[in-house]
Amino acid sequence: FSLPQGDVERPHFEAVTTLSDSQAIRSVDFHPNGKLYAVGSNSKTFRICQYPQLTKLRHGQQTTVYPPSVLCKRTKHHRGSIYCTCWSRDGELIATGSNDKTIKYMRFNNDTNQLVGHEMELNMHDGTVRDMCFLDDSSTKSRLLASGGAGDCKIYITDCGTASPFQAYSGHTGHILSLYSWNNAMFVSGSQDQTIRFWDLRVNVSVNTLDHERKDGGLENSAVTAVCVDPTGRLLVSGHADSSCVLYDIRGNRPIQRFYPHTAEIRCVRFSPSAYYMLTCSYDNTIKLTDLQGDLAHELSSVVVAEHKDKAITIRWHPTEFSFISTSADKTATLWALPSP
Repeated sequence: FSLPQGDVERPHFEAVTTLSDSQAIRSVDFHPNGKLYAVGSNSKTFRICQYPQLTKLRHGQQTTVYPPSVLCKRTKHHRGSIYCTCWSRDGELIATGSNDKTIKYMRFNNDTNQLVGHEMELNMHDGTVRDMCFLDDSSTKSRLLASGGAGDCKIYITDCGTASPFQAYSGHTGHILSLYSWNNAMFVSGSQDQTIRFWDLRVNVSVNTLDHERKDGGLENSAVTAVCVDPTGRLLVSGHADSSCVLYDIRGNRPIQRFYPHTAEIRCVRFSPSAYYMLTCSYDNTIKLTDLQGDLAHELSSVVVAEHKDKAITIRWHPTEFSFISTSADKTATLWALPSP
């Protein structure tokens, strides 16, 4: 998806649905088919919502923002706040992590849109589970879950078929704040220890580390709060507590540039499915869109496309449409979309 050139200055995303909760909403993730999304809140509530029909959305005509249709709601899903939520790539598992130090995952029937069977609980973490990502091997049908957070600063790999953690990666010396995988073997982690580490399931140690001691000025002294890799595995973007973003050439093993799209800590970064654009959200309450079509070493243009009344915490692009969801400390999760002209 690429915006027409005349529109690049400021795409007019409009709020389509807003889910309201009694407390801050930290986590959201789209089902891979794009028809549903899961939301986890500080109120311990877990919901699965329906993605709305956007065919009727016309510019300037969306006067009322409705709540989404909630297909499933579980109160007290965790004993604490839900910090992260993610679907497996086939949409058949949904996992949540919490400051109760546990991970829960459940099977999901893609035909009936219902949770099925018993939930599984994992207890290997000794601190808040801040983030996780699935590494799915479609050839063997195995579903592996990488998870990290506070406590011992280890990243655990769990085989969801047997509910057993079989690998623990050491290396980080601060809380793990962000995890992202882009194929079934490689993933990347960002930490409060101000480093980014690349991991390969076939190797027991990190295969590359980015930190501020590198001669090429890879990172500043600032916690790495968010990481994401484009679908080709060539480009990494990191978000930092000092409000900076760093673009990094993975294959060339070199930083491309650092820029400052926000005025406060960045909480989440995500490439659009085509990687033409990037979304960032921040404690400055805004979500910004950065155009990546062109020379990435040149100055990048970032524009505000959505805003909350309090800190913006998480963003997720829709898998195929040019729309996204953002969550916030203002106790909402809002779906934003581009109306038809």
